[in-house]
Amino acid sequence: MLTLYYHPGACSLAAHIALEWIGAPYKAIEVEFGDKDYLKINPAGAVPALDDGAGWILTQDAAILRHLARRHPEAGLAVDGDEKTQAEADRWSFFITGDLHPAFFPLFVPNRYTRAREKEAFDDIRAAAKALAHKKFALVDAHLTGRRFFLGEARSYLDAYVFPMERWAQTLLDDGLSQFPAVRAHHDMMAADPAVRNVLAAEGA
Repeated sequence: MLTLYYHPGACSLAAHIALEWIGAPYKAIEVEFGDKDYLKINPAGAVPALDDGAGWILTQDAAILRHLARRHPEAGLAVDGDEKTQAEADRWSFFITGDLHPAFFPLFVPNRYTRAREKEAFDDIRAAAKALAHKKFALVDAHLTGRRFFLGEARSYLDAYVFPMERWAQTLLDDGLSQFPAVRAHHDMMAADPAVRNVLAAEGA
C-alpha cells in the first residue's frame, strides 16, 4: 500500500488529492517539519514523501504527481497527447515548482531571507513576496482564461498541483484572488470537488 507523508495545508495537499482521485488504498500520515523520525524518511525534511510499500521513497511533489498519474492510468490524471502537449505539461509543472511555489516562501518564513530580526524587515520581505506572487498568478490567470482545467479537456495532476498555491493566494494576498477571475474559478471548481473536500476535511485544512 502507498503511504503519503504530508503536512496540513502544505503543497503535499496536491499529492493527497491525486491519491484520493485515484481511489486505490493508501495511508496518509501527518508529519511536522523538523520531526526527527520524518527526517529519517526524507532527510530534506520537506513534504510530501511517498512510500511505495516496498522500501522505495519518492520525494518532490511534481515527481510524485507524475509518478502517480503514470502508475494509475485508469484515473485519467496523466496528460495525454503528442510531444508538444507533453512538453506543455512539463513546462507548467516546472513553472509551479520553480516559480509559483517559491514565490510564497518569503511569506511563510521571511526570517530566511534577511539577517535582520526587526518586524519592519519581515514586513518588507512579505510585501515583496506578495508582489512577486501577483506577477506569477497573472501568468496563470492568462493561461486559465477560457479553460476549465489546467491543461486539456479533462482534469490532470496539474489541477491538483496548482490548487494549494491557489489556496495560499486566497488567504495570504491582500486582495485574495479577486484580480484573477480565471484562477478563482479554477480554485472554486477544485474546492467543490467531493474528493478534494474529503482531503481538506481529513487534513483539517
